[in-house]
Amino acid sequence: MTNVANPREIIDRQALLAELEELVGWSGYTPKTQAQVLDIFKIAFSRGWAEVKRRFEEEGAASRDIVRANSHLVDQLIRSVYDFALTSVYPAANPTTGELLSVTATGGYGRQELAPFSDIDLMFLLPYKLTVHSEQVVEYILYTLWDLGLKVGHATRSIDEAIRLSRADVTIRTSLLEARWLWGDQDMFKDFKKRFQTDVVEGSGLAFVEAKLDERNARHDRMGDTRYMLEPNIKEGKGGLRDLHTLFWIAKYLYQVDDVKDLQRLNVLTAEDVDLFAGAEDFLWKVRCHLHYLSERPEERLTFNVQNEIAARLQYEDGEGVQGVERFMKDYFLNAKDVGDLTRILCAVLEEQHKKSSRLFRLPSFGFGKREIDGFTLEGGRLNVEGKDAFKKDPVKLLKLFHVAQAEDADIHPNALRLVTQNLDLIDDGLQNDPAANRLFMDMLVGKNPEIILTRLNEAGVFGKFLPDFGRVVAQMQYDMYHVYTVDEHTIRAIGLLKGIEEGRLRDDHPVACSIIGEVQSLPALYASVLLHDIAKGRGGNHSELGADVAGELCPRLGLTEWETETVAWLVRHHLTMSNTAFKRDVYDPKTVSDFAAVVQSPERLRLLMILTIVDIRAVGPDVWNEWKAGLLRELFYRTREELAGGVPLERRHERVEQARNELVERLGDWSGDDIEAHISRGHTNYWLAFETETLVHHAHLVHKAEAEGKPLHIETRVEKDRDVTEIIIYAQDHPGLFATIAGAMALSGAPVVDAKIMTLNNGMALDTFWVQDSDGHAYASESRLKKLCKRIEDSLAGRLRAAKEIKAAQDKAFPSRTVVFTVPPRVLIDNKASNRHTVIEINGRDRLGLLHDITATLTASGLQISSAHISTYGERVVDVFYVKDIFGMKVDHEEKLKSLRASLMQIVSGEAGENSGKSQQGKSKTPTDDEKAEVAG
Repeated sequence: MTNVANPREIIDRQALLAELEELVGWSGYTPKTQAQVLDIFKIAFSRGWAEVKRRFEEEGAASRDIVRANSHLVDQLIRSVYDFALTSVYPAANPTTGELLSVTATGGYGRQELAPFSDIDLMFLLPYKLTVHSEQVVEYILYTLWDLGLKVGHATRSIDEAIRLSRADVTIRTSLLEARWLWGDQDMFKDFKKRFQTDVVEGSGLAFVEAKLDERNARHDRMGDTRYMLEPNIKEGKGGLRDLHTLFWIAKYLYQVDDVKDLQRLNVLTAEDVDLFAGAEDFLWKVRCHLHYLSERPEERLTFNVQNEIAARLQYEDGEGVQGVERFMKDYFLNAKDVGDLTRILCAVLEEQHKKSSRLFRLPSFGFGKREIDGFTLEGGRLNVEGKDAFKKDPVKLLKLFHVAQAEDADIHPNALRLVTQNLDLIDDGLQNDPAANRLFMDMLVGKNPEIILTRLNEAGVFGKFLPDFGRVVAQMQYDMYHVYTVDEHTIRAIGLLKGIEEGRLRDDHPVACSIIGEVQSLPALYASVLLHDIAKGRGGNHSELGADVAGELCPRLGLTEWETETVAWLVRHHLTMSNTAFKRDVYDPKTVSDFAAVVQSPERLRLLMILTIVDIRAVGPDVWNEWKAGLLRELFYRTREELAGGVPLERRHERVEQARNELVERLGDWSGDDIEAHISRGHTNYWLAFETETLVHHAHLVHKAEAEGKPLHIETRVEKDRDVTEIIIYAQDHPGLFATIAGAMALSGAPVVDAKIMTLNNGMALDTFWVQDSDGHAYASESRLKKLCKRIEDSLAGRLRAAKEIKAAQDKAFPSRTVVFTVPPRVLIDNKASNRHTVIEINGRDRLGLLHDITATLTASGLQISSAHISTYGERVVDVFYVKDIFGMKVDHEEKLKSLRASLMQIVSGEAGENSGKSQQGKSKTPTDDEKAEVAG
């Protein structure tokens, strides 16, 4: 009996067999009819498969019904092939006992859960060893299924073999745990099931549980031990279907249940637990079915390129400040969290019911005696609650439980966590505003190992209930390739990094932050600013401004003073300001420093903002922070600190120029007076202000060598390990388009430019410095690749290589980039206030091969000279900033000129400029949000 609606609309086995019988009834099964038989099977299967897909995509059938329908289709197909094999291909009028055969479905197929493109697992069960006749039948079934394009995993075993292998191998045992009789001899299958229970299962429950949990932990390590992978594996990842299967396997093994609902009757799970299991399972199966149908293969990874489409199919719509795909992924992560909750619940119940060592459930036991602490029981290294009404009597204990666990370095017993989950409704306005509860929370925030305890608070649901504003960002993803973690996980990681800086553990990575944190006047304010810096993401509008408002309201509740509250609100409002200034402006331009200092206003705020900026960027993802960014932030910090202490006034520029020249002359002591005078005469005022003395000395020797050799082109490379970047200095005859030509050669060499300073000396020669990294954000250090890069630059400048043509050819050959699925609003900002002597142009758009070449070529065609360039990449998005002048060395301030320039650059960055636009320009475009205008650092 099937539990599939209208099963014969999917496949009618009797009609199928009748059609086969009609075909072979007269002539029998011959080589001529063999192909016709296969065609009949193919037509029946393809029709059935299409019908199941139609029910899912057009009728919106439940995913549970779909996986059962797929299973039913394959069931009836295999039964038909089996019957046809015995009646027409290898008939056996009176089969002996040894020729009996039982076809058994195993694994997911055994439990009647078959995703659209999943493998089919079969076991052909024999009473004894394999006979010739049985082998022929098995081979016919398998070859027919393979010819139909099905992926079949199979084993042919006697009952004794199946039992022996099940004892020895837990994977085989798990597969056979859900074995289901499909066709053939049913009595033999019943004998096997009986022996499997008595000879394999009985007495081995605890060992099986331990093996499955070990297997789960190893799988999590392999797949990425977090539920919040932005491209999760829906089957094998943490919080995925395999975790639910593991829970059910454990329950089935111990309690011999066939349905999760049976666990409620056995008091293993509550009705709420069963509903949680069913809801998570239904959601995950729904997504998995869409994923298979959309990918047309057994794809289990929910990649960026399918998330948008599946979100649309599930009718998630865009809202203010949040995309539909972000809503969908938030639901995915919350379901994954529910799976984690169920794991803890079941482990707690099993331990309670079986009264065995906690080691079995991966809960550490330290062997200490039982003792009472603040109304809790600490035993075996785990903190538990006395009485089921403990939280109702004193709701503050919902916070105190975690506070004590942090202080005692203790785990929290699963029973206590389950009780917390059941009492989350006690966290109401009264508890949220309770001074004692807020003191406990702040103690945990600034206490030891805050990342651990805050993660526990978050997993238990307490964090988001106690701070509802934080609850809004729990599981909130950002749909891009830059942010690796959800907002809540990013925040908790940033807090953990802050503790590492405070304790000096990160001194090697962040020497400046570790040296200044001791000068900070209020550590609680600093921790609160990290906690709240992204609190308003996903609300629409500028999350920094909205977050500052949240901070102003929340900090007094947390016990912060008026000054601390103002400081936190200011830090949240400006938490992107320092990174935007360091990465998108010229930190060596005095105007950049003075403008930034005017915003910061005090050394204390500068220290706080420096530390906040570092932990924010570091917590974005493992490959986001590098020494290049660290160097820019350090430079901005030191220059601003000097400015705040009364630095050198802008009107003393001539003194600074004279000082730079004098220091250079001292370092060139072995040069002749004529050589020194000749070199000094080459540099204009801005040149002497743009570089440190060491760089000026290096330039002098480079130019001197180039002039002595009489070469029209001189290229020098230097790997700067301390900044994780490669410096490339090019001394060549200046001409319009020089930057674009060099940038094109670098693009073709896979050497992204992160910064550039462009200088034209008084002798008409260009002294251009580029800093490049490889595609992984590290120094472009390979000697062979550097040689090829220099050769490309030489060929491009000599006209032997046309960069624009080569870039276009490379774009045409390239596969569409993964970035095409992301919305990247193109934007061009032109600012005449950011610098005293330059017009600053900031360009935001989708990154692609040759974009920098195309932009700089457009700037040159517009009659502009580029003095410096600053390139930042945020996943799929690039922010290019250029300091430019017109041909007269002045700012660009004519309105018509600016309008034309902006239009030309928008064509380039939006991919509407003919051959300059690459294939990766297919993503959606939209008006930028306030957040996108503000930029995103973390």
